[in-house]
Amino acid sequence: MTTEPAAGAVVLETPRLVLRRLTPDDAPLMLELLNDETYRRFIGDRHVRTIEEARKYIADGPIAMYEKHGFGLWLVVRKADGVPIGICGLLKRDELPDVDVGFALLPAWWRQGYGREAATAVLEFGYGPLGLTRIVAITHPENVASQRLLEALGLRRDPARRPPGKGESLLFVPVPGDGAGSLRPQGAGADADQA
Repeated sequence: MTTEPAAGAVVLETPRLVLRRLTPDDAPLMLELLNDETYRRFIGDRHVRTIEEARKYIADGPIAMYEKHGFGLWLVVRKADGVPIGICGLLKRDELPDVDVGFALLPAWWRQGYGREAATAVLEFGYGPLGLTRIVAITHPENVASQRLLEALGLRRDPARRPPGKGESLLFVPVPGDGAGSLRPQGAGADADQA
């Protein structure tokens, strides 16, 4: 008999962070994040303007993905003070053949290594316990900070391909033996194809 993790269950821990399942109670953080100017510019306007709309977004997005795939975007919380700082996790989008890693932090928490720490843990979890053989990423062409983080994680832009249905977004794929490539189990993702 298998049981599903409870709402709000901790999925991952790092030295400074806890990543846990989102719940409707996380609507205030999600509302703030989804309406951040940079989020809207580089990820997209999700048209979430109220707490109720944020609760619905969490239910229809991350919670639905947990139920369908067993993973999704998780809340990122600082261990030191319990402050939620953003989201990070794995997504399975209908328009992409691969699972992709996604992340978004509130601006107050940028440039402190939290994004890399969370995304590294997510990739290790995906390649390890989840047994994924390939994890990609997508990002906006002008989002240089995210591109640098993806490269630090061992992903490289595939100039020959764009993610379907994602406009001008760039596709980043794992590079064997470098960063995310070294997180991947031996022999996995031999055909070498990420927020």
